[in-house]
Amino acid sequence: MIIGSGAAGIAAAESLRKKDATGEIYLLCAERDGYYSRPGLAYYLTGELIESQLFPFSDRDFDELGLRRYHARVDRILPEEHMLELHDGSHLPYDRLLIATGAAAARSGLPGEDLQGVVKLDNLDDARRILSLVRRGRVAVVVGGGITALELVEGLVAKGVKTHYFLRRDRYWHNVLDETESRIIENRLKEHGVEIHYNTSLVDILDHKGSVSGVRTEDGRILRCNMVAIAIGIRPRVKLAYESGLEVDRGILVDEYLRTGLEDIFAAGDVAQVYDPFTGRSIIDSLWGPARDQGSIAGMNMAGGRVVYSKPIAFNVTRLAGLTTTIIGKVGQGKDEDLIGIARGDSEIWRQLPDSIAAQQDFDVNRLRLMLGEKSILGAILMGDQTLSHALQSLVSHQVDVTPIREALLQPGASIAELIADFWTQWVKSRVPKHA
Repeated sequence: MIIGSGAAGIAAAESLRKKDATGEIYLLCAERDGYYSRPGLAYYLTGELIESQLFPFSDRDFDELGLRRYHARVDRILPEEHMLELHDGSHLPYDRLLIATGAAAARSGLPGEDLQGVVKLDNLDDARRILSLVRRGRVAVVVGGGITALELVEGLVAKGVKTHYFLRRDRYWHNVLDETESRIIENRLKEHGVEIHYNTSLVDILDHKGSVSGVRTEDGRILRCNMVAIAIGIRPRVKLAYESGLEVDRGILVDEYLRTGLEDIFAAGDVAQVYDPFTGRSIIDSLWGPARDQGSIAGMNMAGGRVVYSKPIAFNVTRLAGLTTTIIGKVGQGKDEDLIGIARGDSEIWRQLPDSIAAQQDFDVNRLRLMLGEKSILGAILMGDQTLSHALQSLVSHQVDVTPIREALLQPGASIAELIADFWTQWVKSRVPKHA
């Protein structure tokens, strides 16, 4: 039994079916659209994808997996009875259960957040609603400090909406990007007509006959608009797990097999809190790739396997203001109060960076930044040119000793890209077995 048909739930179903060709697999989803690409919503908003392209599975694909799909909300897990209670009062028995309920956009708690014209980007229905509103919308305010806020800004601009972007700090995503990187993104937004309001907090959404008429800022300014988009982080959907007696912190705590404290209940994806060997703590990783990996391993273990999930380093390829950006490992500089919970696409380990040295190189909007520890590269950001993405992922993942080139990397005017490329080439050659 799988609750949730996102990346983790579908990966678990595929994995289960490979291990068990005949067993019954139930897939329950409260969202009517079922399985679609959450990362694709940003491109749907800008018009780069049509809605049908968001769905990677056809009905035939589901049929070939032999899934029994239910559009239903699970109200209660009854562990002692091995039973689920659904929204209509009916019950479904299970032998093994995976909780893959994902996460929901955090609510702001602001006066007026339920007005017509206040939007978020949590699911496909949200995206449809935004596209419907922009037909009539003329001016929008976006609030939030991470990737999802930027997706909203870009989507609104693409639809011709005058967009004001409120940042609580003096630059964009300051806990992950350095000042140069923030300014690159901001300048690209400004070139497309976005008006950025720095050090600005929203305190009230103004109401006119049940719809948004404007916003009030902390310093008393009023800005007239007819749409407010809020992206201040996400919250794992842990209510079911908590009420069933499972151990919950920020997410559902799981062991190395993605099993909860109960032998026959597993968790994976945005809702799971997994052990991270790089920090020695259990964290939440809200990225699409790890959700699929966790789901796949959980599925194997639900079918009787003993496969350990080893959390990889953070690796996120995204698009910021039209600029392809890869974020690897630890690159942040402390916790950002702009991001309540976990920013969509963010990975928590970026926020607990130890003291390290940054080396960087710029060419127009292409940028490479390394975070160097005593012996290894702790993380990297590549903006624009992605040539070294694979090499840096390998070096960071394997914690390769880079002391032979460390001093050279830190020299003023050093050709960082060339040094890394040469070092990686030699490292790869050294790993090839020598045959007699």
